Amino acid sequence: MNVIPLSMPDITDAEIQAVVDVLRSRRLSIGPRQARFEEMVAERAGRRHGIAVSSGTAGLHLVMQALGIGPGDEVITTPFSFIASANCILYVGATPVFVDIDPRSLNMDPANIEAAITERTKAILAVEVFGNTAHMDAIAKIAQAHELVLIEDCCEGLGGRHRGRPVGSFGRVGVFGFYPNKQITTGEGGMIVTDDDHLAAACRSMRNQGRTDLEIRGDTPALSTGHGWLEHVRLGYNYRLSEIGCALGIAQMERLDEILEARRRVANLYIQKLMDWQDLMLPTVESPTDMSWFVFVVRLNDLYGPVERDRIIAGLRRHDIGSANYFPCIHLQPFYRERFGYERGALPVAESVSQRCIALPFFNSLDETQVELIVHTLSVMLQREQLMRKA
Repeated sequence: MNVIPLSMPDITDAEIQAVVDVLRSRRLSIGPRQARFEEMVAERAGRRHGIAVSSGTAGLHLVMQALGIGPGDEVITTPFSFIASANCILYVGATPVFVDIDPRSLNMDPANIEAAITERTKAILAVEVFGNTAHMDAIAKIAQAHELVLIEDCCEGLGGRHRGRPVGSFGRVGVFGFYPNKQITTGEGGMIVTDDDHLAAACRSMRNQGRTDLEIRGDTPALSTGHGWLEHVRLGYNYRLSEIGCALGIAQMERLDEILEARRRVANLYIQKLMDWQDLMLPTVESPTDMSWFVFVVRLNDLYGPVERDRIIAGLRRHDIGSANYFPCIHLQPFYRERFGYERGALPVAESVSQRCIALPFFNSLDETQVELIVHTLSVMLQREQLMRKA
């Protein structure tokens, strides 16, 4: 175990007590905490509906199903993301169309989106990579101009804003994720947010095995149609989020501003200590973006390649400092190369960025002494690479 891990959830006595209260209540699923958690996240995203689900991936899958995306359809998305953002397109039999990214924001380049639209394009799935909202307004305009659905994968951006608009409000629908390394956590979990009544109802039904949407009446879930628990009106899934997870989420949402401020503090510590390093490129946050920091990822300059990057990561880990290669390009993952025949060089900006990125430890309680140790160790690893280059 690393002395300084890559990530760590921020759990206080309030979260622990909230979970204990649920266990004592004996109401562990489909209860009042689910409804409250959904309200809180939807309000923060500026949306009317929140639909709690078992993961961000599950949320993206339900959205694809609810929108009727399927075989023969294309969905434009980014190759520089966690693989789930593309996998959910395959879940429904559609085809992901990857476009290259902007080298500063690391989000999709809007110009590349325009060029990729065909008569088969059904939607754009835009990821706010590492919580950066850059270009979301431009992407929304492209989707509107071409009458395409914009799905906002905001799994990494809860609490952020772009030109005053909250993350989760740009697409027809957005999906948040609450894995333990995210801004807030429910252990495992996610949330769909939308203003679309029909889409929300379909997602609620599909998350619960295709049952008709439930109403909470006292302590017993009852079907609004009165037909009973075992009637299923559509193909559905077991994608519910438990009352335990929702209680944890409520306690975290009550502290969200405090959490976001703590993450800004850590990001600023890194920026202050690394800003003059010529070997590194730091995260770029443009002025209209109010960044919600998910991770802190630095990029080695062009003198370094994937071999050197991987040695640096290994060196950090040998010194008990967590680090990772966020993100390998999706189109070059073995499954995607085998299925679609992608070759290296197809998306040069994403590939260049991907080969030189290092995620450094990032969590709310990281203090200045720890950051200094991380920075010092990283410096030693870089100096080692420079000496090896000269040898």
